[in-house]
Amino acid sequence: MANTNSNTNNNKHLFYLNELSDYKVASDDPDVRGWEVQDKDNRVVGKVDNLLVNKDTNRVVYLDIDVDKSIIEANHEPYRDSAKSGVHEFINKDGENHLIVPVGLVRLNTNKNFVYTDQIDHKTFAETKRYEKGSNVDREYEIVVLDSYERSNPTEGNRRTEGNVTADSSTEVNDTQNDPALQDSQQRRTDSDLASNDEDSFYKRREFDRTNYRSKK
Repeated sequence: MANTNSNTNNNKHLFYLNELSDYKVASDDPDVRGWEVQDKDNRVVGKVDNLLVNKDTNRVVYLDIDVDKSIIEANHEPYRDSAKSGVHEFINKDGENHLIVPVGLVRLNTNKNFVYTDQIDHKTFAETKRYEKGSNVDREYEIVVLDSYERSNPTEGNRRTEGNVTADSSTEVNDTQNDPALQDSQQRRTDSDLASNDEDSFYKRREFDRTNYRSKK
């Protein structure tokens, strides 16, 4: 999960932009830090506090969101897939007021300077596990968040991006739905893809496709 002691994490693969003195926002992208974030129903869910960079792929993969008080006051228990339960205590504690949002799930309104998603609603944001500002974001936390957001758009959850081509796996799901053995095999492949430490493969998921992010208004 998000580890507050980032200096002791030797497997750190995500860095806040302000940690990297030799990195800056690409010239063809606006710097969205400080911009308001709206959900699919135009409700404010927070503001962009920072950007998270994966150095292996050399690009921004998440927005670091300082959540609106309405998210905290909703007081929902965070969602977690029971099949992927780990050993970590799974509650939102006082001081945990940040969320990550993959760049592929948001769009930019450059006329009014705000970020919005047409896929995630307020309740889903409120039910997603949060972390403290500046914490180290590890792969386990990434998977928990992606699982939570995928509930808002389950059909899209079956799509994966491979380079510039989007592959739809829904046909395979339909072919195996009546065969438990094939279902189990498919689930193991999906879980393996999620847990992969291959940065290039992980960040080819459709949640990191920057097409929408760069489709500005």
